Amino acid sequence: MTSTNDRDVVEQTFRAESGRAVATLVRLLGDIDIAEEAVQDAFAVAAERWPREGVPPSPAGWIITTARNRAIDRLRRESTRNDRHAQAALLHAQSEPQEVDSMLEGRVRDDQLRLVFTCCHPAPRSRRAARPVAADRVARLRTPDAQR
Repeated sequence: MTSTNDRDVVEQTFRAESGRAVATLVRLLGDIDIAEEAVQDAFAVAAERWPREGVPPSPAGWIITTARNRAIDRLRRESTRNDRHAQAALLHAQSEPQEVDSMLEGRVRDDQLRLVFTCCHPAPRSRRAARPVAADRVARLRTPDAQR
């Protein structure tokens, strides 16, 4: 087959089978967004490979199988991503000095400084209300003490 014919087969397969492929993956995965993205990815791969390697014996089956495998790979990556982020946060938290120790040493922590800037930012909240919030949250001063 020529590459033009193979492209025509990809287009025909898309028109005839994309809806069925999405429906099958939604049934298997339970998520329409992942199913649609996986089917689109499978057709993109088909448009690249079929002209070069030839059309498979069952184009619809190839699309559904490829889309299912891509969706499973994505779900696996996403599930391990959350674990990796949690592990990184734990490592980061362990490497930071304790909050009490840093306050006793007189260092201002980045989070505290960020809170001060957030409270004093000229956002919709009035500056008059922001200063007591910053004094209360960061310096541990109550409103009467901060007003003095």
